[in-house]
Amino acid sequence: MPRFFVQNFGCRASQADGAALEAQLSSRGLEHAPERASADFVILNTCTVTASADEDLRQTVRRVRRENPQSRILVTGCYAQRAPEEVAGLPGVEWVVGNSHKTGIAGLLTGSAPGAAPYHGQVLVGDIFDCRDLLTTPVMDAAPDRSRPNLKIQDGCNNRCSFCVIPFVRGRSRSSSADLVVEQVRNLAARYREVVLSGINLGRWGREPGSLMRLAGLLRRLLAETDIARLRLSSIEPMDLSDDLLGLIAESPRIAKHVHAPLQSGCDSVLRRMHRKYRPHHYADRIGKARRLMPDAAIGADVMVGFPGETDAEFENSRAFIDSLPFTYLHVFTYSERPGTPAAAAPGQVPIPVRKLRNRVLRELAAQKNLEFRRRMVGKRLSVVTLEEPLAALSENYLKVEMREHRPAQQLINLEIGGVTATTLREVTLFPITA
Repeated sequence: MPRFFVQNFGCRASQADGAALEAQLSSRGLEHAPERASADFVILNTCTVTASADEDLRQTVRRVRRENPQSRILVTGCYAQRAPEEVAGLPGVEWVVGNSHKTGIAGLLTGSAPGAAPYHGQVLVGDIFDCRDLLTTPVMDAAPDRSRPNLKIQDGCNNRCSFCVIPFVRGRSRSSSADLVVEQVRNLAARYREVVLSGINLGRWGREPGSLMRLAGLLRRLLAETDIARLRLSSIEPMDLSDDLLGLIAESPRIAKHVHAPLQSGCDSVLRRMHRKYRPHHYADRIGKARRLMPDAAIGADVMVGFPGETDAEFENSRAFIDSLPFTYLHVFTYSERPGTPAAAAPGQVPIPVRKLRNRVLRELAAQKNLEFRRRMVGKRLSVVTLEEPLAALSENYLKVEMREHRPAQQLINLEIGGVTATTLREVTLFPITA
């Protein structure tokens, strides 16, 4: 029986795609291999959001060829969609399948796809804007060792941020049906305590023409019609953080107190050049509302440094804005030129050393905010889900907790916090804890 191994790169949506691919391949009779070195088929599910993401794929292809020269390599995902010929030119790559054809990979490898033959190299990439498929499968079927599965319920993006290639490799925004999401979460609830709902632009779930339900309405259905102990939302654009959605997150004990809203920049002029749809005061209003409703919630953001034309003054404006908000963590990204995007051709490209310096400044600010937030948790009782990792749990407000004794994974319990480490919290013990 042929064996396969799927390696995912990038975001939660990519991870969810990979889990769905694993489920489809298993359902066609292929066997999951524990590592690349023992697989007949190695499937690399790529990201292309930065140049380093592209380089990760190229390095991985070279490693696979060294580790397992007999394996047959299939590259799919966003890099495959963006630059199929470039990917096809990598030595050892036998198939290149874009996101436009990702749902057909299982059929391609087993010979059951229309016009496909097994073991026959092909490049299959079409117009992503014609794609209406949404690759989604109950994650429990593909990833039994995950403590907190991601369930992708939305794909694609209708925004046109000047730096972003994602709409051109993921296509238009499209949503799983509410009935399907309810069915999937109901199934997952039989095994998992927490499920993360994810998407490329999750806040746009249900926004297709003719749809009357929005994300908050879907959450109410999930709370009413499933037994899931905890739902967690991944990234939501600030303009989609409605009062209704924030109020529901705050009032429901079964929704994690965790808000992640991409910021990109705290400077108005930079946001305009990025073609973002909000201004700093809009963003601050939504984050302030979230903090007032949920004093101990995790509040995170994606932030970009070194966008074309970003001056020292604009960066300082952004840094000060970030410092003024109650963030508990940041994902800081250094701007990376993406071929075909308006920003890649814009004047005033910021020198790489300056980008790296600004990245370090914001990471240090984020670390300080996170430490202050964790120190506030000492002496409190937090609801956590226990993880597969020994003595590890994740709190409702997105903090890693070191437990004092082993507890089985998939437990939802309350822990009293006794102190902090360099990056985590510690459960109360019988011995003094030094912060």
